[in-house]
Amino acid sequence: MNEFITAIAVVKSIILVLGTRITYIALKAYRRTGEDSLRILGVGFGIISVGVLLSGVANQFFSVSLGLGVLVNSVFVAIGLAVIMYSLRIQK
Repeated sequence: MNEFITAIAVVKSIILVLGTRITYIALKAYRRTGEDSLRILGVGFGIISVGVLLSGVANQFFSVSLGLGVLVNSVFVAIGLAVIMYSLRIQK
């Protein structure tokens, strides 16, 4: 079981780094172009990154069960993906 917890922590760390980087790039592109869709795209990836961070912290430091951590993460991913989908649908 410990190897699974370690693997989950490693994968969540990678997702957090990648999500944070995508958020930064999208917001930087928004500042350069002024396109609202890029700002909303960045917010969507930011929401996903926050969900990864919160579920990982809750599981590791506050003894929240793995199942509840997965649920929290899944809610944030669903909201983030909905925001990303919206960002791809809006037109100027």
